[in-house]
Amino acid sequence: MKQIIGGETPPANAAVKYLTVGEESAGQRLDNFLVRELKGVPKTHVYRIIRSGEVRLNKGRAGADSRIAVGDVVRIPPVRVSERAEQKLARPAPAREFPVLFEDEHLMAVDKPAGVAVHGGSGVSFGVIEQLRQARPQAKFLELVHRLDRETSGLLLVAKRRSALLALQDQFRERETGKTYLALALGAWPANKKVIDQPLHKYLLADGERRVKVVAKDDPDGMRSVTLVKVAENLQDCSLLEVTIKTGRTHQIRVHLASQGHPIAGDDKYGEFERNKSLQKAGLKRMFLHAWRLQFTHPASGERLALQAELPPELTHFLDHVRAASPQL
Repeated sequence: MKQIIGGETPPANAAVKYLTVGEESAGQRLDNFLVRELKGVPKTHVYRIIRSGEVRLNKGRAGADSRIAVGDVVRIPPVRVSERAEQKLARPAPAREFPVLFEDEHLMAVDKPAGVAVHGGSGVSFGVIEQLRQARPQAKFLELVHRLDRETSGLLLVAKRRSALLALQDQFRERETGKTYLALALGAWPANKKVIDQPLHKYLLADGERRVKVVAKDDPDGMRSVTLVKVAENLQDCSLLEVTIKTGRTHQIRVHLASQGHPIAGDDKYGEFERNKSLQKAGLKRMFLHAWRLQFTHPASGERLALQAELPPELTHFLDHVRAASPQL
């Protein structure tokens, strides 16, 4: 049996499959291709069947980093998914559309609400991308270009063609995009503090939860991280900031601002617990971080695009409250 690969496919089962690579999968690494096709199969098993030679590319052995092309035939041996994974596959993500800020045949930009993960995993059954795929079953290809924290709202790019995905990811990697966030930081941000250039290191807590911290410049585990900060508005005991990231590290803005003694209002990981409780009573029910503006070059036309997602109503209303509040907020 041959099956053309483009969008969603049936879950893996205990039978040999021969998959013919379609245009939307061309150029992808073999391991990434298999991970997408074999939903519910652990990555460790995917790599095992590649190493053992059970996976064949055009009847020959291939490595995990082999690139596939249109018309290639991939043989996949019988694999089984766990009962838990089968149950998950049997209950697909609910279909959901998100506010569209820009869309053409190559890509789309959506306005992600706070509290929604961008993809499933780490205890989250589904996210934006899974819901979009369910809402658009006719779409042959939908992939995230970049990520946003679950608690962060705002601009999120989704590629509708593999060529667009690769071109846009190259721009992010080469720092050719402009990503500016709006953040409400506690305290008065010093106007002369415009650049934060501090390495960041990811680590895990005892319960397995991910955290990030600032480390010394010479720390071998540190990843260089650069954040530009501009004060947009001085408010009562807090500052509305326009924050542009030159590197896209996990939790970068949250950790960098907190490291300067000005954590983001409502941040439950790096913020001030007691202050957050008072902010909740004042109406802030989430972290005040919003992916506001994004500049990039269109992968097909070469046009420079500048997109903007306005602050969501809950943050706008809270800002209005802060502006009218007393210094004792």
